[in-house]
Amino acid sequence: MSQISFYILSQASTTHRHRFACRLVEKAYSQGKRVYVVAADAREAALLDDLLWTYNDGAFLPHLPARDAADDTPIHIGAPQDRPVPADVLLNLSVNTPAYFSEYERVAEVIDQEPTRLSEGRARFRAYREAGIEPETHTLK
Repeated sequence: MSQISFYILSQASTTHRHRFACRLVEKAYSQGKRVYVVAADAREAALLDDLLWTYNDGAFLPHLPARDAADDTPIHIGAPQDRPVPADVLLNLSVNTPAYFSEYERVAEVIDQEPTRLSEGRARFRAYREAGIEPETHTLK
């Protein structure tokens, strides 16, 4: 059964949300985990692709777009319409609960205080509960 973690940010900032997502990717990668990031759409996936190269000068986070998936690349970034990439960790930044979430040992959801994203996050929290999983919540200041 997947372990689901919700990270609730104190700000309503897409930039803050993306930077925190990069921190989660970096942490998982440093622990030897493979990560699949699902962005809200192709535009956000491209933005995250660029950000992972530049967000931390001291870190190297090898990654590819999901459409270019390679077995030896530990981090992939996709959008909801892309075929999911096998990994240990699913970082969901999309609007919906991915139907394939149970294929991952860990699922991370990053929610900021933007009203629409809060509402969508609550819906995903309920969906995980309805699937029989009690998500853990981390409220960040």
